[in-house]
Amino acid sequence: MKYRKLGSTGLNVSVIGVGTWQFGGEWGKDFTQDEVDAMLDKAGELGINLIDTAECYGDHLSEKFIGSYLSRRKREDWIVATKFGHHFSGHLKREQLWSADNVLKQLDDSLRALQTEYIDLYQFHSGTDADFDNDKLWNMLDAQKRAGKIRHLGVSISTANDGVHQTSSAPEIGAEAIQVVYNRLERQPEEKLFPLCKEHNLGVLARVPLASGYLSGKYKADAVFQAGDVRANHDAKKREEQLRLVAEIAANEVPAGLNMAQWALGWCLQHPAVTSVIPGCKNVEQVVSNAQAADLDIVAKG
Repeated sequence: MKYRKLGSTGLNVSVIGVGTWQFGGEWGKDFTQDEVDAMLDKAGELGINLIDTAECYGDHLSEKFIGSYLSRRKREDWIVATKFGHHFSGHLKREQLWSADNVLKQLDDSLRALQTEYIDLYQFHSGTDADFDNDKLWNMLDAQKRAGKIRHLGVSISTANDGVHQTSSAPEIGAEAIQVVYNRLERQPEEKLFPLCKEHNLGVLARVPLASGYLSGKYKADAVFQAGDVRANHDAKKREEQLRLVAEIAANEVPAGLNMAQWALGWCLQHPAVTSVIPGCKNVEQVVSNAQAADLDIVAKG
């Protein structure tokens, strides 16, 4: 495994992390604790030390799986990132709660679910600029940092937001890392966000690095996803267009004999602004495959 410094946090994070939205039950599969334990054990064995979750991946369900795991392992071996601002109210349904009081409750609920005394990276989760510009919120979170409940703050950029205001304002509110959708199909952050991150020494977590699994190379343009899988809600025409583009990328860009998913993760990590990628996983085999991307020659150490 290779490691890089996450911005100014001082945290040495593995270039491959574990994304855990799937543990909340919205990707066509319900997980057991034993399955989660096996995946996280394998991740740790392979040198992965970063877990990214959120309060709304289920009603703290993903956090509860992770918390149960951490309670039986060495907490200090893991860098745990979670998020705030959304409350799970049903399958793919969220209530947004941004007041300082609501977020403080979310923080305490996340700490209980994760069975930990502190969160390594606590991230503003896909809010608008109006939600972000909230002095009471950031003053409260700064107080929680001083109390030891939070080690570092971050901002997870919404796909509906260009992220420029939140990224450029991150140092003012004490945030040290940005999370953003970035993959071979979605390269928008390269234009404005990544230069800002380099300017302000912000770590970058690239989420959806496999484009919701489309860049795994497993799906054809006419792929159909079962009910309960978030991809079943994706716009069909856009999905077909993306999967046709994936076929072109596979034919023209992926070296012969190289697993496409591993190539896609390595592709993200080539960008000098990117600290780590956080792909999801549904089984131990996918954890192993994701981790192997760190060995590619195109992936440099931090």
